[in-house]
Amino acid sequence: MSKNQQYAEQYADFAMEQMRKYGIPASVTLAQGILESSNGQSCLALNENNHFGIKATPGWIANGGKYGLYTDDKPDEKFCSYDSVGDSYEHHSKFLIENKRYDGCFALAPDDYKGWTEGLAKAGYASGGNYAQSLQKIIETNGLQKYDQIVMAEMKAQGLEIGQEKHTNANGKAYSFPVGREEFLFVTSPFGMRTDPMDPTKQQMHKGIDIRCKGDAILATENNGKVVAVNHNANTPRGKSVTIEYKRDDGSRVQNTYMHLSSVDVKAGDVVQAGQKIGISGNTGTRTTGEHLHFGVTQISSDGQKRDIDPAVYLAEIAEKGNIKLQALHNGNDLLAKYKTSPSLVTQEGKIQNPEDWMKKLLSSEDSGVGLSGTNDPIMDMVVKAFSSLMMLAVVIDSKGEEEQISTISKMADERKVDLTPLLPHMRTCALVVGDNNKAILQADNGTIQISRELSASELSRLSLTLNDPKLSEESKRMRVAGMVNAMVLSQQASQNFEQEMSKQQSREEQIKR
Repeated sequence: MSKNQQYAEQYADFAMEQMRKYGIPASVTLAQGILESSNGQSCLALNENNHFGIKATPGWIANGGKYGLYTDDKPDEKFCSYDSVGDSYEHHSKFLIENKRYDGCFALAPDDYKGWTEGLAKAGYASGGNYAQSLQKIIETNGLQKYDQIVMAEMKAQGLEIGQEKHTNANGKAYSFPVGREEFLFVTSPFGMRTDPMDPTKQQMHKGIDIRCKGDAILATENNGKVVAVNHNANTPRGKSVTIEYKRDDGSRVQNTYMHLSSVDVKAGDVVQAGQKIGISGNTGTRTTGEHLHFGVTQISSDGQKRDIDPAVYLAEIAEKGNIKLQALHNGNDLLAKYKTSPSLVTQEGKIQNPEDWMKKLLSSEDSGVGLSGTNDPIMDMVVKAFSSLMMLAVVIDSKGEEEQISTISKMADERKVDLTPLLPHMRTCALVVGDNNKAILQADNGTIQISRELSASELSRLSLTLNDPKLSEESKRMRVAGMVNAMVLSQQASQNFEQEMSKQQSREEQIKR
């Protein structure tokens, strides 16, 4: 019997239990365990019972999770330490459930091991190449599919659905935030009066909070919620939306409304549990300027009186009840802090100290939903470096106070767009945008020509070297960046003029031939 088969036999019961509870194919879990732990013989597996190479997040540590220090991409990285191998298998399942990038896997059949391995690889579970093929080879060589079939037959015979417990939130508690995060929700617009995003000349009452999202699973927040309204019409102000109602002991009710979804997974009358996926975030509706979740909370008294309340109050309440140690950060401030009564749940003292710290938090954390973190692509790293450096240069040159700088950084990060017009006042508009394909796009209008083109690797490199040169003053950086951008615009203008002239010449030649 091979070492792979020995490992599979030893831990098959753990993997099959995870499949029953969460719908993750036992074959895939075992193959990952075999590969990640070197058949249970790696230092992580032997010393920490960590069979899946999962690193300790700040949330894990804040909740009292143990960890060991090991060299991986960098020295002294923190990896989760478990009391038993079974705990490692359980945390592996919850790690996949909690992280939005694996949502596509849970839409697959629980015995589709090929789809699962390809989904894990695509979502970036491992940085090495051929990860899906390696897992598939382990599964097929050792016949691990048999464990999937055992669970499928067993559950069918009992009339049970595979994966029932995946609807429970990460802590197994009866409460969840509306979007899965490790540390914080990035709130782009809080509850209260604001400038109308559809008409800047007007003020409006914003009856919810806007949470930055990008294809996130949207979650029910409590157990035994009843879906009381579902709208599938994308061409309404709210777009596709869901309203869930929770009863209180005093006869009152709380309704949570989720707006601008791209898809809805529930129907009116359904009963949902905390952490259950009810849809996917999106940008539907006639009153939205970009993808986000509008989360609104309405209190209904026992006599039927309705009142819209600040969702921060509600989230602070369920954080207390569910021991959820997450922040809701708007411009560096935790909106929940003033409503939390338990000191253990106030994870930081409220305000980010300066604009640069706020920018780093937004761009380095997957929790922000900005989508510019966790890359191993050197070109993408240059894009992020140039983007972040330009962001800081833009807000400094604009001579705004710290609060305005932090607000501007929030807007730039949310839109993935740095407005360079203050650096180039002779331009009508000029901006660096990071597109959905994570390419840096220069967009400019000098009054004569409008351009939109991708920056090359050499242009990104020159830009980053200039912006991060400690010998240069801010004014020198501004002048050099302005020179580079002007050169790019003029080059593009010359190219377009040439193409237009060639097109005219070709047209004249064709007319002569006729």
